[in-house]
Amino acid sequence: MKLSKRQRQPLLKEKIEENPFITDDTLAEEFKVSVQTIRLDRLELNIPEVRERIKHVAKQQYDTVKALPIEEVIGEVIDLELDKHAISILDIKNEHVFSRTGIARGHHLFAQANSLAVAVINDELALTASADVSFKSQVKVGERVVAKAKVTKIKDTRTIVEVQSYVEQVLVFKGTFSMFREEINAGEEAD
Repeated sequence: MKLSKRQRQPLLKEKIEENPFITDDTLAEEFKVSVQTIRLDRLELNIPEVRERIKHVAKQQYDTVKALPIEEVIGEVIDLELDKHAISILDIKNEHVFSRTGIARGHHLFAQANSLAVAVINDELALTASADVSFKSQVKVGERVVAKAKVTKIKDTRTIVEVQSYVEQVLVFKGTFSMFREEINAGEEAD
């Protein structure tokens, strides 16, 4: 059953607060209305488009990347706490996919996860020593990949970073990265 505007708008606002990265297309499907209707609802509710919401979340990040220039991170870093966790998003475009199938090439998913594992390291020098990765599901053109990195162990010159990448709530990539770092601050050890 189609909701009235009065019923839909509070639910729309709630949905966007839960997931600021949700697209107008996804919202339109969910509420069974046109994308234009969603855009009009957002305008009335003073909710910016997804790009602006992402930038707003990015401005709230606690730290800045040390190990590489931010423009070298594959995807857009939207959350970062050095030596703790990080999140990036990557919108899959035509240049990321095989032309015949529209399925993303694996090296783009790996590059997003690997560069996020480098970015989360609180050191000027961070390099990938080894990686154990698996691709869980295919990703198609037009989908948004959200990669979440978590530092699980810091010891001597190594840091273990686990990265999981999702499209919507579906796990599409998983990796454990052993990262080389030059130094750790005395007494620092991750949980």
